[in-house]
This record gives sequence, structure tokens and C-alpha cells, in this order.
Amino acid sequence: MTVNPGHIPRTGEALPEDRFLDREESWLRFNQRVLELAEDPTLPLLERVRFLSIFSSNLDEFFMVRVAGLARRMATGLAVQSASGRQPREVLERTGTVAHELMLRHAACFRDEIRPALGKEGIDLLRWDELAETEQERLRRFFRDRIYPVLTPLVVDSAHPFPYISGLSLNLAVIVRDPETDATMFARVKVPPLLPRFIEASPDRFTPLEDVIAAHLGQLFVGMEVVEHHAFRVTRNQDLEIDEDISEGLLQALERELLRRRFGPVVRLEVEESISAGVLELLTTELAIEEGQIYRVGGPLDLGGLAAIADLDRPDLKYPPFVPSKEAIPEDASIFGAIRERDVLVQHPYDSFTTTVQRLIEDAAADPNVLAIKQTLYRTSGDSPVVDALMSAAEAGKQVVVVVELKARFDERANIAWARKLETAGCHVVYGFVGLKTHCKLALVVRQDPDGVLRRYCHIGTGNYHPKTARLYEDFGLLTADAEVGEDVSALFNHLTGYSRQGSYHRLLVAPHSLRSGLVQRIEHEIDNHRNGHAARVRVKCNSLVDEVVIDALYRASRAGVPVDIWVRGICALRPGVPGLSETVRVRSVLGRFLEHSRVFAFENGGDPEVWIGSADLMHRNLDRRVEALVTVTDRAQRDRLIDLIDMAMDDGAHAWRLDGEGTWTRNAPPPGGTLQDIQTHLVRSRRWRTVDG
Repeated sequence: MTVNPGHIPRTGEALPEDRFLDREESWLRFNQRVLELAEDPTLPLLERVRFLSIFSSNLDEFFMVRVAGLARRMATGLAVQSASGRQPREVLERTGTVAHELMLRHAACFRDEIRPALGKEGIDLLRWDELAETEQERLRRFFRDRIYPVLTPLVVDSAHPFPYISGLSLNLAVIVRDPETDATMFARVKVPPLLPRFIEASPDRFTPLEDVIAAHLGQLFVGMEVVEHHAFRVTRNQDLEIDEDISEGLLQALERELLRRRFGPVVRLEVEESISAGVLELLTTELAIEEGQIYRVGGPLDLGGLAAIADLDRPDLKYPPFVPSKEAIPEDASIFGAIRERDVLVQHPYDSFTTTVQRLIEDAAADPNVLAIKQTLYRTSGDSPVVDALMSAAEAGKQVVVVVELKARFDERANIAWARKLETAGCHVVYGFVGLKTHCKLALVVRQDPDGVLRRYCHIGTGNYHPKTARLYEDFGLLTADAEVGEDVSALFNHLTGYSRQGSYHRLLVAPHSLRSGLVQRIEHEIDNHRNGHAARVRVKCNSLVDEVVIDALYRASRAGVPVDIWVRGICALRPGVPGLSETVRVRSVLGRFLEHSRVFAFENGGDPEVWIGSADLMHRNLDRRVEALVTVTDRAQRDRLIDLIDMAMDDGAHAWRLDGEGTWTRNAPPPGGTLQDIQTHLVRSRRWRTVDG
């Protein structure tokens, strides 16, 4: 159907004011589902350890960005009532309550379940006083050789102010007494972040780094009496605020802001339960925080470091390994010939990224018949073969254009480095638009084929050009030589690199111009189909569903009787199953071995399904402040495959969580005497994927 970018959504009868769930609490409930995987005794033990680590890292980012952003808006008077109807202070208080509950549950899972289970498997996580004397002696040598030289104890007295505590740093708060004067002083010792989080005392026996330091504080404060010591950790606002004034280069502005980010205000203080009231009061005063920002948990702190334990070489305690399929494009066939013959739909990690997407760029760089390569880069790895191929292509004289998004959160430094490296190799590097992030995943190869035709080979994906995450993130990509797609992608690159104001496309929907309106029009088309007796259904797979305009369109579809199925990984602000509002809406979430990252939008369209894949989530930032792209999948078998996948996730027999209208997620229970189908395991084991014995 044709998209009208200026389309005004239908309104109809008024919808209830309390129709949206709170997005911040919804995100915390997503992280709760991660925690439930760590608590699941049926999963391999080291995978449970990894989920504990992921929970911790997720929560760090949530506080650094979401909580910090809300606190900043409140401080500046810019915060407004949320779509859920909660006042900013209510949101902050509710967020704190839920986060406290989850952090205590997380610590209890480690203490009561994971640590004992590891011990039974011969992997011990021990505190200092639990180590054998021989182990302590070994760590004394380690402290002397590796730790002591990099420590800097900072005492607070009349001549030394309270030191700056960097965000996410682990610290020891130490009280020392001068035996000559009987005066006590506070000192801070920063735990070195570049050393292992857990130190190996002997094979498969580990102790927290701060315990090793604490056991040797006497060597840092010679002649003083160490009265007490406690671990603590602060989280600061680390969201970037860039003034993209055209008078200053974006790259220089970003570098300046990255330095400033280290000094953001404190939004969370984590302490061990054993901390004394006096030390806690001192920290609270010096860091200028409120009681609600203090999180007391059983130690050790910073369990994100458990990732190193999860990486131990114990395949018997992990998911069985597998090799991604290489069947999508035969290795002995020309990749250009294969794509010319038919559109190729790949799903990573089940389909090999190396032999499909990466191969397209590498072969294009080496092919003398290729004239130009254009690509967007949002995130990529530190040793990216994709970047290497682009540089090789430029050095070979091909025209190479790379649109680099410098502001990819927490990857800013890496992207600055890659941008400069690409420029040095002769690539044309573009940094996108002022006020917009370039989030679309596009690659375009222009080739003079043997038949004399100048063809455009395209890749439009749902995930980044990141070879490492392609083994962990579930994503789709469409490889095509379709002329209309080639024309669309060329026009979009001209829009990204020049001053083109392309308004319409053949097979793309592009944000911020036409993506939201295109999806809403299609939802409304399903309403018309249902009312006219034609087949109608809406299926969505995304990471987050927050945008009120899209949610309201789905509510109207449900009120009209259209079945709506939503598979969401993280945030969902829509209330499903509410009588008179969303009775036909079902919401499911799948978490597991791989991070579900793809975005799929399917419309029944009267029996001739219309299916789209692409980079956009249903959030304000994606639809209004990013350049995003969806491409329509035209091959019927590929459309059916995408629809079948969503239907599999919506089945009550699948390993998934169900959302109700109150915002509660409930994990599907297996039938009596039966089991639930794990979608990811099914895809690994299906005939297209070759499994490998452990």
C-alpha cells in the first residue's frame, strides 16, 4: 500500500487515560526476567552465572541513563507527568522500590543458589578468611607484585578534601586511627579496574579483588591502625548531552563531552550490609545523596564481574556449542550470483554472519568490478573485518562512503577511533545529521556485472555490522539485488550524505519521515479489512514498545476485533487483555541463550501478508530522532517463515513470559508431564543448523 507521510491517525472514541504502563518499571521487569533465568535450576550453571552478570550490567546502565536522566530533568524543572499518569517523583520512588527489591533478590540468588552450586562443581568463590593459608600466601605475593604498585590511598583531613569518586568504580572506605594522637581519619582506596574482578587463589578457587586489598591495608597505612573498612560503589549520570552547534565539529564536541561525563552527579550508592552507620553517614554527606539512593546488599558488590567466571573453560556447565549454518549462500558460489538469483534472508546467529554479510563486504572490496561501497556503521568490534574490508576497498581506489554514528551510547570512543582510521585510509566518512542518530543498518555495493548491467547489491538488517555480537544477538538481514531496493537504498544514502529530501520509497519505510505513519496506516488497513470480512491480523516483534501513537493504533485495532500479537524483548507500555480496550492483544517475551534483537512487522493484508524487517523499535527516539529503515520482504516463503516464527513465540507451549494488563509478567508453565518448546534451541537443532557435540 502507498504511504502518506502526512497521514493523521484515526481517533474515533476516546481511549482511557490509564492505558499505558510505566516504561521505567517495565524495563525493570525486563531485567527481572533476566534474573529469573539466573534463578532457573534447569539451565546450565555457568549460563546462570552469566545471567547474574548481565542483570548487574543492565542495572548499571539503567541507573546511568534512565534514572540519571529523570533526576536531571527534575532538577532542571523539565520533568513532566509520564504517559502512565505518574508524576516524576512517583516514577523515581517506584523505580527505587522495585530496583531495591531486585538487587536484594539478585544478591540472594548469588549467595544462596549460585555460589553453593559452583562449589559443588569444584568452582569456589571465597572471601579472604575462607582461603587456605597457602592461598593467602600466594595472594600476598600477588598483592606485592601486581596490586600494591597501582594503589593510591587518599586520606581526608583538613588539608585533603573528600576525593572524587568515579562512576562504577569499586572502592574501600577505610577508617584509620593514629596511635600517637588517637585521631581517626577517613581514607578511600580505589580498587584498580583493570585487574581481574575475581583473583584466582588456586585452580578454580577465586576471591574478590577488594578482599585481597583489604587484607593488606596495613601496608598502605604504615604506622596506623586500621579500624574498619567497607566496600562501596557509586553510579553517576553518564548520558551524553551534545550541543550539535554547527560552529563546532561533532567529533570534537563528543570528545569534550566524554571527558565531562566522568563527573556526572551520583544517582546510586551501593554498600555492603555490614557497613557501619558512621561510614555510611560520611559517604551520604560527601556524595550529597538521599536515603532512597542508598542500596544495601550482601557482598560482594559489582557482580557484573561474574562474566569472567562464566567464561571458565567448563563446557559441561554451558550451553552446547554449535556452528552457524553456511547454507544460505554456498561457499563455492559467487555471492553476487547468489543474490542476483534471489533475495536471501538470513537470521543470525543461526546463519553465519561471516559467510553472508561480512563476505559481501569483503568480496566487494576485492572484486575489480565493484565501483563503490556505501555502508552505515553504528557499532562494530575492535578488530572488525568489515572495517578492514572498507579500508582495503578505499585503498584499491573504489569509492567508499561510511556513515558513522559517533553517538552510539557507550561506544563513542571506539567509533571516534574507527572514523579517523577510515578517513586515513581514504574513505569518505559522514557523521549523519544534527539532531538525528543514524541507526539504520544498510550496505550498498555498486558492481559492473559481466552482462554489462550496473547493479546495486544491498543488505538491510536489524542488527549492527558487529561480527562478535552477530554470534550472540538474534537478527535478520535481507540481501538483495532488487532494482527497487537498490534505488531506495541509493536515495537514502544520498539523503544521509547530502541534502536530498527523499519523501517516498518503493520498498522502504524510513524514520523520521514515514515510518510511524506507514505502520499506523497498515494497522488501520487491517481494521478496514476486518470490518469488510477479509483476513486481518497484526504481528509485531521488537525490543521495545513505547510509542503512544502506535500503541493507540493497536488499541483501536483490538477494539475493532483485529487479533494483535506482540513479541517484545524489553519494555512494553501497552496493556494487553483489558476488557473493552485490548481484549484481542497478546504480549509475549522470549529471553534465553541469544539476545532477541530483530524487528519484524507483519500485516495479514486480506490473506496476502505484508512483512517488514528493519532497525526500528517502537520508541519515540527511534521514530522521531533517528534515521531508521524497514524493508518489505516480498518472497512468500520468507514471509511465511517470519510469520511462523512469531506464531511459535505466541504459543502457550513456548518458553516465554506473558504480560497482563496490570504489567505483571508470568512465565509459561510446562503442561503436566510435558515440556515447553525453547524457540532458540529449536532453531539451533532444526535441520538447517549443524550442531556440534560438546
